[in-house]
Amino acid sequence: MEKPSIGNRIIVLGCPGSGKSTFARALAARTELPLIHLDSVWWRADGSHISRDEFDRALAELLAGEKWIMDGDYSRIYEVRLRAADTVIFLDYPEDVCMAGIVGRVGEERPDMPWTESTLDPELVAMVKNYARDNRPVLLDLLRRYADRQVLVFTDRTRADRWLSEL
Repeated sequence: MEKPSIGNRIIVLGCPGSGKSTFARALAARTELPLIHLDSVWWRADGSHISRDEFDRALAELLAGEKWIMDGDYSRIYEVRLRAADTVIFLDYPEDVCMAGIVGRVGEERPDMPWTESTLDPELVAMVKNYARDNRPVLLDLLRRYADRQVLVFTDRTRADRWLSEL
């Protein structure tokens, strides 16, 4: 079996709770590419977040780097990241898998998030419930428009884990 190839500017996308950060950490460990968690850029330790202007400036600096893995869905900035990336990994998991993901991380410290969620956020629940309707079609359309990028779509964790183990 041929070993999978991977680029140097990789974005990991998917519904909240799909495991983007966990996948990105495993990918970074295998590739030794620098890892950027967008949640760590956007959120402050007190649960508030920076302004969109501050975020956009920070993102532009990060995207200018030659090598990186960047995780986080953030649909508002899909296209700017797609323009900069050579590889897109889309964790296209069912709603129930993602819902279990967000429920399971409540109260857990996460290396990708500067604060710990103490309760399940109703806004996050709504994002998961509406992802297939609101975000997924936009992302799939952009992936068609950026067909020159290497795109890997995983519809379950087993396939994604198998792919990682082959790197």
